[in-house]
Amino acid sequence: MRTGKVVHGTGRRIRRATSADGAGESGLAKLIELHALNSFGDMLITIALASTIFFSVPTGEARGRVALYLLVTMAPFALLAPVIGPLLDRLPHGRRAAMAMAMLARAVLAWTMAGSITDGDLALYPEALGCLVASKAYGVVRSVVVPRLKPARITLVKANSRVTLAGLLATGVAAAVGGGLHLIGPSWPLRGAFLVFVIGTLMAFHLPHQVDSAKGEQRAVLHAEPHLNPGEPVPTEPTPRAKASLRTVGPAVVLGLRAVASLRGLSGFLTLFLAFLLRVDPVGGLAPTAALGLLAVAAGGGNALGSVLGSWLRTRGSEATITLMLLLATGAAAAAAIWYGVATVLVVAAVAGIANSLAKLALDALIQRDVPEAVRTSTFARSETLMQLAWVFGGALGILLPLDGVLGLSVAAALLGVALLWTVLALVRLGVRSGTPHPRVA
Repeated sequence: MRTGKVVHGTGRRIRRATSADGAGESGLAKLIELHALNSFGDMLITIALASTIFFSVPTGEARGRVALYLLVTMAPFALLAPVIGPLLDRLPHGRRAAMAMAMLARAVLAWTMAGSITDGDLALYPEALGCLVASKAYGVVRSVVVPRLKPARITLVKANSRVTLAGLLATGVAAAVGGGLHLIGPSWPLRGAFLVFVIGTLMAFHLPHQVDSAKGEQRAVLHAEPHLNPGEPVPTEPTPRAKASLRTVGPAVVLGLRAVASLRGLSGFLTLFLAFLLRVDPVGGLAPTAALGLLAVAAGGGNALGSVLGSWLRTRGSEATITLMLLLATGAAAAAAIWYGVATVLVVAAVAGIANSLAKLALDALIQRDVPEAVRTSTFARSETLMQLAWVFGGALGILLPLDGVLGLSVAAALLGVALLWTVLALVRLGVRSGTPHPRVA
């Protein structure tokens, strides 16, 4: 009976936290809870696959196998950008169904993977890739849904931060639950994920109706550059055959994409470069396991802190926030290269986590603010593709470079410095060109 009271009290506190600042009335609270469930299920699948050759990278594994893994992770994004994004653009009134189908697909795949892991079936690989595709498709739709559920009293960045933070907290709980289930058997985390995603499928259909309604939204007119004959005046209205492309997203979004891609590349580089380096040459005399554990805690803590800090940001300052995060990451990488040691390595990992989290939140807000609804889903899909490509590029660089801490971090700082200079110049040009805040188009 006491346990029931504790669970009920915890549930009330969670609901009160997710419903704050009008999120309960607007429906954002339901999306926050759905995303937490989504992250919980994804983590259970990750834990189940961690003991297989799909994700595990033993100390003696050849770097070529790791490079192959990087290519495998790109497969979902190869589908996401050219297929899923435009398809979802054509379903502005079917977003709840799209999120539910992404949940249901992972429920079915989790159940089939449970059998594949037990039998050692090679079908595990395409099934795992299917889960990744469905997970990324859900993520794209979720990002597009946030503006429809955002309470009037909070910014887009704060709304995104709440959703992201709920996912991170759920991931931490799922790690403990999944570890316990794995002790029972390798297939049990997948059976747990099946149950979680079935519940998520039902929850997706219970999202507010405004998720599937464009009522009250302002749609921007997409002015594509028409093909004109010499001397022909530029038309004031778009031609019926004009095609929308990502060139219509505006310079602020392009600036954000470049800068955040640089930060995501840093994340990929640190993940693989330091993972190999600390195994063969741990800093500060620490054991390899201890060094990697501290590194994971620093990076994860930084990511969570970035999500918390994101709730204080304002949408209007997204461009400056992204630039500041790039500056912070560049300085941390340079400091770690100059004063290489345990403290600086942990600092650069934590700063990279904070910078990636905050900058991605600001980029999402830019896309939600400046990109017309007609191409917003495609923009999110291509944005995710670019982020993953940048992570793969950074990871590949980490594999190719010699395992020298000072050299590796110096290269990272130099590349970030170039990206920072490019971003600052673009920010200056953007300010000179506009002179006024960007209009809200959606």
